[in-house]
Amino acid sequence: MFVIAGLGNPKKEYDNTRHNIGFAMIDALADKYNISIMDIKHKAVLGKGGINGRKVILAKPLTFMNGSGESIRPLTDYYKIDVETELIVVSDDISLPPGQIRVRKKGSAGGHNGLKNIIQHLGTENFHRIRIGVGEKPKGYDLADYVLGHFASGEASLMKESLEKAVTAAEMMLAGETDRAMNEFNRKTPNRREPEEKTI
Repeated sequence: MFVIAGLGNPKKEYDNTRHNIGFAMIDALADKYNISIMDIKHKAVLGKGGINGRKVILAKPLTFMNGSGESIRPLTDYYKIDVETELIVVSDDISLPPGQIRVRKKGSAGGHNGLKNIIQHLGTENFHRIRIGVGEKPKGYDLADYVLGHFASGEASLMKESLEKAVTAAEMMLAGETDRAMNEFNRKTPNRREPEEKTI
């Protein structure tokens, strides 16, 4: 059994914001594999299903970003998940441009409050994660305003590309090919941010 948890904020007003790209990735997986995400347990909205022969639980914590560990810990405890090998956490990353992702087996929170809270509750940094690039904060912007803001319309195709990469990376990780996913997706590519347009 694997748990794939996408991080975000649960209220409607946060839909399609940079900080909610983890939720969007869970929705993309659910759509591809016809997994219904309807159950509310362990402070999360959950869906159970199969991905390429692996039993998975897709989860979107309802604790708001900064309390993500309050959901992830009881969820992994209840299902007896080995967090070092059977947990994948998906989050946004402002250090990566839109269109890029980064796969890791472990590591620090890197300034991400959701990951920081999960590390605190699990008591370990050793869990797999997929970080999806949302672009660097423009100079003069407040960080909270930026990550809680919506993507520019010119970024739409890049974010679609990011989600497709993240879904593929998750499939590889479920198949025990995390190293291959890291080799494939962690290479730096040129920043291809499209022209800025009005926000959507």
